[in-house]
Amino acid sequence: MNSKALIAEFIGTFALIFIGVGAIATNYIIKGDTDVDLVAIALAHGLTIAVMVSATAAISGGHLNPAVTFGAWLAGKINLKDGLGYIIVQCLGAIFAASLIKLAIPLEPLGAIKMGTPALGNGETPMMGLVLEFILTFFLVFVVFGTAMDKRAPQVGGLFIGLTVTLDILAGGPISGAAMNPARYLGPALLGGGLQYIWLYWLGPLAGGAAAALVYHYLLEDRSQHAIESKEGEN
Repeated sequence: MNSKALIAEFIGTFALIFIGVGAIATNYIIKGDTDVDLVAIALAHGLTIAVMVSATAAISGGHLNPAVTFGAWLAGKINLKDGLGYIIVQCLGAIFAASLIKLAIPLEPLGAIKMGTPALGNGETPMMGLVLEFILTFFLVFVVFGTAMDKRAPQVGGLFIGLTVTLDILAGGPISGAAMNPARYLGPALLGGGLQYIWLYWLGPLAGGAAAALVYHYLLEDRSQHAIESKEGEN
């Protein structure tokens, strides 16, 4: 297992949770209430993903998300051992970020925003949230494959992946929290946000990521090039 890749995944996921939760807390501190500036929160998450995917892509592929890693494993982009390692360090990075942010930001705003944990909006049922997380994560992982994993893609994947996170949050942030990432839910939830819907924020993104990976791999990817590379690897 590549230790450098694991370190990169840890740092990248740590940044996403630290900046994401920090931006939500800062929004509360400025406004004095939990009325969220959706554009600011979306940009905070999207920009963090853009720069961290770009920074880690050459080392680990810049997954930073168990749903991306799960999809990559289904499509044969990563082996099971490395995939499990990625998911473990992603979750650890999220938990560590949520722990450290308690040392950097007063507990009152963190408590008011419930540690920035993704949550269902008013009138949103768990089934609605599950469907939305599935679709939003499908978009995200589809873009990851199309801009970062496909060898035909231009080398600007981080930018477009970050933009996808931004547009997903703009569309679904107030409805389901637009987690799109089990680790994004797990870290803040464990450190004070509550684990009531942990099944939703794991099942929805993992299923959406798997669907996107399989659709792209079997219907859109250049399979002939994949076959050539596999044959060369065997030789």
